[in-house]
Amino acid sequence: MKNEKIYPKKLIAGDEVRVIAPSRSLTIVSSENRKIANNRFAELGLKLSFGKHVEEADNFVSSSIQSRVEDFHNAFSDKNIKAVITVIGGFNCNQLLRYLDWDLIKNNPKIFCGFSDITALNNAILAKTGLVSYSGPHYSSFGQELYFDYTLEYFKKCLFSEAAFAITPSEKWSDDAWYKNQKERNLINNDGFLIINEGEASGAIIGANLGTFNLLQGTEYFPSLANSVLFIEDDYESLPHTFDRDLQSLIHLPDFKEVKGMVIGRFQKASKITNELLIKIIKSKKELDNIPVIANVDFGHTDPKITFPVGGEASLIVKGDKIKLALAKH
Repeated sequence: MKNEKIYPKKLIAGDEVRVIAPSRSLTIVSSENRKIANNRFAELGLKLSFGKHVEEADNFVSSSIQSRVEDFHNAFSDKNIKAVITVIGGFNCNQLLRYLDWDLIKNNPKIFCGFSDITALNNAILAKTGLVSYSGPHYSSFGQELYFDYTLEYFKKCLFSEAAFAITPSEKWSDDAWYKNQKERNLINNDGFLIINEGEASGAIIGANLGTFNLLQGTEYFPSLANSVLFIEDDYESLPHTFDRDLQSLIHLPDFKEVKGMVIGRFQKASKITNELLIKIIKSKKELDNIPVIANVDFGHTDPKITFPVGGEASLIVKGDKIKLALAKH
């Protein structure tokens, strides 16, 4: 039985946000960066609280499944909590899927936000409950002292307002280890979105981090691709050949033929995926010939980044050198 779509209530000043660590632990976030993050949330008028187990760390710089599930359930069952934000990404939040109380989540809908490894939870939550969640900055992301304005702007557009909005490219972007050195930043001029295929599309946003999303294939946690606009990105570990085969794996799914369009986030420099190479990869796949495809959009593992709803509605119009990418319902 298909779940009805559930949109959580938007944030208002005075709301309490719970920080949990379903992947890596808070221990890897410096006290300086935590202070900056805490101040940013305070400036938004939001009260922060932290899960009981966020400081635990094992060989994966994570806590036990039991600890992470407990913090997850506590956050969703607490009526005072209006949003749940993840500490940071990692590699192992898919360990939690068999242990989560999906009815608890469905019956207590609230904003859930994170990116990277959190993609597994975003899409599983949608598949199992119908709840729209958000691919966007972690708690740790809010510790970025400089050049955070664009990220913050789209966080607020998506999570504080019901209004539809267009997504426009940032002026500059970065792929530096800002969390190690907040002052010495290497900004790169943004050439804007890359047009690969023209066309028009609208539908439900599915995906986010491609490698993590693909971990859900063949499971009860993988959402339907029917009438979807696929948002995908990958990190420094994704080289041209791995991105190509990961994308191909997705294309082989039976309902991929119902994907209406594709939006690709910006690649990190270490991936060695250039515009020219990306165009070749996309053009080599006949299944993508008749859908609009754009790339170099501000989400993924570079900064700044948009916040977007996994399960929400997007529209994409690509004609000539004109692009309109908008979030219609979030």
